[in-house]
Amino acid sequence: MSTSPRKVFMSGIGGIGMSALAQMIAERGEVVTGSDREESPTTELLEQKGIRVAIGQKAENVPTDASVFVYTTAVPHDNVERVRARELGIPEVTYFEMLGSASEEKRTIAVAGTHGKTTTTGMLAKILRDAGASPSAVVGSIVEDFGSNYLKGESDLFVVEACEYERHFLTLAPEVLVVTNIEFDHTDYYQDLADVQDAFRALMKKVPAHGFIITDAERPSISPLLEGLSATVIDYMKEPAYPLRLPGEFNQMNARAASAAAKAVMPSISQGTIITALGDFHGTWRRFEYKGKTARGADVYDDYAHHPTAVKETLRALRERATGKVYVAFHPHLFSRTRDLLDGFARAFGNADEILIAPIYPAREIDDGSISNEILAERIRAEGGKARALSFDEIEQVLRQEPGEGDTIMTMGAGDIYKVANALVV
Repeated sequence: MSTSPRKVFMSGIGGIGMSALAQMIAERGEVVTGSDREESPTTELLEQKGIRVAIGQKAENVPTDASVFVYTTAVPHDNVERVRARELGIPEVTYFEMLGSASEEKRTIAVAGTHGKTTTTGMLAKILRDAGASPSAVVGSIVEDFGSNYLKGESDLFVVEACEYERHFLTLAPEVLVVTNIEFDHTDYYQDLADVQDAFRALMKKVPAHGFIITDAERPSISPLLEGLSATVIDYMKEPAYPLRLPGEFNQMNARAASAAAKAVMPSISQGTIITALGDFHGTWRRFEYKGKTARGADVYDDYAHHPTAVKETLRALRERATGKVYVAFHPHLFSRTRDLLDGFARAFGNADEILIAPIYPAREIDDGSISNEILAERIRAEGGKARALSFDEIEQVLRQEPGEGDTIMTMGAGDIYKVANALVV
């Protein structure tokens, strides 16, 4: 006697993790639908794959016969869809709980760290795919090489990007754990670096004795956490440099981490396979992504960097390839992060000639008046940078009128500043 496939409704399905998970669930033969506040590249991708997405969150979107209601932490308790799910008696689970359940069923390779998670996850998934290991992968961006943020595999290997916010990555059950780096971030949740380290230490302790932890073992923020662990620790800094399409020393670090992880998972993998896979890796959406040229001939790039270290390293790599002036349009992400890491942000833009600061992207936060784009611009100017606090429309106008042939534009941040880059390109 056959049973009907489970019906899964996902609220906030356009989120980068949710949309990848939706594809994974659908590949298992379950019926997936969902909703999001607005259309995006990810909702379009889901529609192309036959997953119906309702734009706009409404109670009537929730199927009365849904088996489970999956939501992101950005969807609050009083959201109309969550309220409707409870009225219907549909079990609610978070994205991270659902991802954790998937992790328990497979040999999980989790990629964690303050920076570099997405690129490292994409690189590792590509190496393993090209080596014939056929992994599944959930990546925090659309990987150009896969045309998706989800890679369907046939083996029991599962490569997944692991988010440290609110210790969400502790829902995972990693056999192999990659930790790219550890810095103080998510200042609205963590008290200080020691608090962040405590979360990573808890994740490291979940790796079994037959597993591996791949990290920069000499990094001061990491080395104290490696004492007394059951798993074998592998220092990815012992890996060689690789010829890459992607610029920047930070991408070399990502490649080393991916290479070391691939060797831990597949001891028989050849160095030649890794070199070829990494050399042909095209990158991911919003990670040093080249968009094209403006009408005046300036090159346009877009990047997701939203932490001072990521901003600084990305602009350093951009300066190395730029020939004229470098314009950066930065969209600060969260009032708490901008305020708490203000000194770092003030010093992060040294490789930009013109710095345009958009209003802070609030996401889940409320403006208490303690920080603004003008305050950030003032601090950058105090460090010698030429910074202006502008609206989105003003930023677009400046970037249309000022940069010309030979100049380079970088839109940057975790908000929707990428829309400016899209508008500038002819």
